[in-house]
Formats: sequence, C-alpha cells, structure tokens
Amino acid sequence: MTLILAGDIGGTKTLLRLVEISAGEPGEMTSQMKDLYQGSYPSQRFTDLVPLVEQFFAEAAASLGTKPAPFKACLAIAGPVVNNTSNLTNLNWYLTRERLEQELNIPRVQLINDFEAVGYGILGLSAGEIHTLQAGHHEPSAPIAVIGAGTGLGEAFLIWRHNVKRQVDEYVVLPSEGGHVDFAPRNDDEWQVWQYLRRSGLDHISVERVVSGMGIVPIYESLRLQDASYSMAPKTEAAEISAAALDGSDSLCDRALQIFVEAYGAEAGNMALKLLPYGGLYLAGGIGPKILPLIEKEHRFMKAFRDKGRVSGLLERVPVHLVLNDQVGLLGAAVYTLRM
Repeated sequence: MTLILAGDIGGTKTLLRLVEISAGEPGEMTSQMKDLYQGSYPSQRFTDLVPLVEQFFAEAAASLGTKPAPFKACLAIAGPVVNNTSNLTNLNWYLTRERLEQELNIPRVQLINDFEAVGYGILGLSAGEIHTLQAGHHEPSAPIAVIGAGTGLGEAFLIWRHNVKRQVDEYVVLPSEGGHVDFAPRNDDEWQVWQYLRRSGLDHISVERVVSGMGIVPIYESLRLQDASYSMAPKTEAAEISAAALDGSDSLCDRALQIFVEAYGAEAGNMALKLLPYGGLYLAGGIGPKILPLIEKEHRFMKAFRDKGRVSGLLERVPVHLVLNDQVGLLGAAVYTLRM
C-alpha cells in the first residue's frame, strides 16, 4: 500500500485528496485507489501552498486518527509548469518540487499542468462518469482527444506508446495550447461575434474567446445589439444567460447558447480531424455538464462536430463522450502517481 497526495491547485479553490494505492498489474490504470480524505480550500486565503497543505493534513489527522505521511504527491497547477516549477501569477505563489518535498516532508512531488491532469483523469473514469454523445467505433490504442470549455478552453491528447523504463504499453498525455488558435467564423452569427470582439479591442480572436465561459456574454451582446425588438433587461453574467436558455425564458439567450454549442462542436470536430481520435474524444471542463440539455438539443453539438464537408464521414467513427465527473483533474493527479 502507498499513500499519495493528489491536488488540483486553482486560482479560486484548491482541492486535495489522500489516496491509498495498491498496485495492480503493470500498466493497469485501474489499480486499486481508495479515497481516504478530501478537502476544498479558498486558494486566495493562503500566502502559499505549504500552509494550505499543512491545514489539510491537520484536518485529515483529526478525521483519520493518524497524521498522514504520503510517499508521493502529484499537484495539478492551473498555469504553466516548467521543470517542476510554477509561478502562479493570480495567487502570487512560486512553487518548486524541491521546496515542497522539503517543507512538506514528502519524498516525491510532481507538478503538472491542470489540463494534463484532466487527460490522465480520463483514464480513470468509470462508465457512470461519462455521457456518450456518439458511440462511434472505438479502436483500442488509438489516440484520445480531450477538449474542455470552462474558464478557458483546454485541449490535450493521449497517444499509446511503450514505456521502456516500466516495460509496459500505456497512454501518455501530451499538452496543447489549441484553445488559442484563430477563431474562424462559419456563418453570419459567428462573423458578428468575431466583429464584436474585434471592436472591443482584441487584436487576436482565439477560439477560447468564444468557446469558454468568457465567450458567452460577448455572443449574447453581439445578438442583443442587432435585435432592436429585444425588450428584456440586459444580462451581464454567463451563468444568467445560460440559465435563461435552459429554462426557455429568453429566446435571445437560447440563440446565444446555440451559437456557443455549435462553435464548441465545430472546434471539437477540428481537433478530431487533426488527431483522428478513434480511442475517443472527451468533453471535459465545467460548462458541458451544466448545459447538457442544450448540447443535445436538436443534436446541435454533434451536427457541428460532423459538419466537415467531404471528410465528415471520418468523424462519424469517433466516439464522443461528455465527462460528468467535475473532479476529473484531481482523479488525474492520483492516476499520474501510478507512473511515478
């Protein structure tokens, strides 16, 4: 048995989990993982990660009856990680593996990007933690794509390879900054959104500016400014617009979320064409589960996903799943420790 610490370190909140691992067969990602204790903390209340983890350990000790002494830790960081160091601008935290190992008395600490952790979390999901949008034709060992609209737009992919050190065949996650590629409008509505964002002073209109939480309000505003007959009080929050679309109380909000969902589907289709992920394409991120009825409404997402002209048939074979587990990144940090 090995006790590990998994963490998902975000600018708003930090999730920590103690997990007991009993290794299975080499390369088996479903080795026994027993959750022992979990805590959630407002990141901004702490000057550094160390006192936050120390508080977590104290609370875990009170609950479990013994002070935890994890042998390994994997911490997923919402920001760039270079050589196991990360400077979290939003938190003013500077983290290094060596300092965390010393101050927390953990022999092995690994820092990884938060969306890389999401990629590893995909490998640990159960059947009940996904919702299938398209069954496709799954191919073992084929590439896997992960795309997630949340605060931003994350993208990553997994490829099958032989690990010489461990002497196993396994998936490895490769991070990507695909969310920052150019947004290419496909119709008049999307062109209006592009123009609205350009007039707001942006020199580069990335996909993330539209397909993420930050994109919902600009989409709505671009529609509102064109509709002289719109008489409802203007909405200023993405959650407010989404809620009105879900309950059917505002037709303009419904149109805004339709544009959002179709742009999301189109970008997922773009990613699928580049990778041919017949191992599956997974929608992660916080927005998808919240607007699942709108994603499935009139098959808007999947129609945009497959709308690729002469090569549309290729995408009909891609399994497409929406991730329901909102702590998939934390799960991925635990899964990653199996590689350490």
